[in-house]
Amino acid sequence: MNAVFFFLIVAGILTAAVTGRINTITVDAVTSASQGVKQVFALVGILTFWLGIAKVAEKSGLIKLFTGILQPAVGWLFPSIPKGHPALGAILMNLSANIFGFGSAATPFGLKAMEQLQKLNRSEKASEAMCTFLAINSTSITLIPSTIIAIRINAGSSNPMEIIGTMLFASTISTVVAVSADWVCRTYLKRGKNNVL
Repeated sequence: MNAVFFFLIVAGILTAAVTGRINTITVDAVTSASQGVKQVFALVGILTFWLGIAKVAEKSGLIKLFTGILQPAVGWLFPSIPKGHPALGAILMNLSANIFGFGSAATPFGLKAMEQLQKLNRSEKASEAMCTFLAINSTSITLIPSTIIAIRINAGSSNPMEIIGTMLFASTISTVVAVSADWVCRTYLKRGKNNVL
């Protein structure tokens, strides 16, 4: 990937030099850098806001309530995890945070879940539960895509919230596909092992 980006940059500079537009590169580089800094500060503000909302939701018991609703599904998705194990709690908190669009707040819960799942794992290879969690966490259903909304606000969108329906649909489909693929692969691998034995 570094070679590709290097080629694109060099090709752009050479093209600008040949066409006599080398000044455009300097102006665009400075302008882009300044816009990048503005975007970062705007996103920091939005993420700080949502992390605050996540903390309020956690303290008020809203995430705990949502966690209770998700518990039966999580128990079904992760049959190898014993009831009451700390891994389940971390998984539930991670999923709840992701569903509410608190991606940054979900990361520590995801790391904690993997740490707890590794304690249950007796191998150096990833366990079934770890693979399932990774598939769900990577595709997570999202109700409020706060980062995308923030980017749309910064870009001057007249209706930055209109992405919510599309995002919910896309993230739901991706999660269903990921969970289905995980189940199919797991079933196929188990059958393959049984046939070998």
